[in-house]
Amino acid sequence: RTLHCLRCTQTEGAVNMEQKTYFTITSTNYFLGMEVFRPGQKLKLMKDLRNEYDDEAIGVYSDTDVKYGYVANSVTTVARGTHSAGYLYRLFDFEAECTVLFILPSGIIASLDIPQASE
Repeated sequence: RTLHCLRCTQTEGAVNMEQKTYFTITSTNYFLGMEVFRPGQKLKLMKDLRNEYDDEAIGVYSDTDVKYGYVANSVTTVARGTHSAGYLYRLFDFEAECTVLFILPSGIIASLDIPQASE
């Protein structure tokens, strides 16, 4: 059920594999709609610690802190092959970045941008 993509790069004989974590952005109709999204767009994720409906809520924001939606967290909103907000919640402290990949009629598919550890 989980979609992973491995991107391989080769540097001086060594192969580095980077695993992507995909998720669905939903509830856009309560904010500015889907028109504000474009593939390749960088967005900010912030845990919504005051959300009274979902203890694992993660808001999706523009680079100027305009709220665009939420990371999907229910079986009816999480697109097949993507992770829920509950899964992402443990992957970062309070704030993270993501990249929009696909815009679908049912939601936006994005990938979590996790900084690579320096060697």
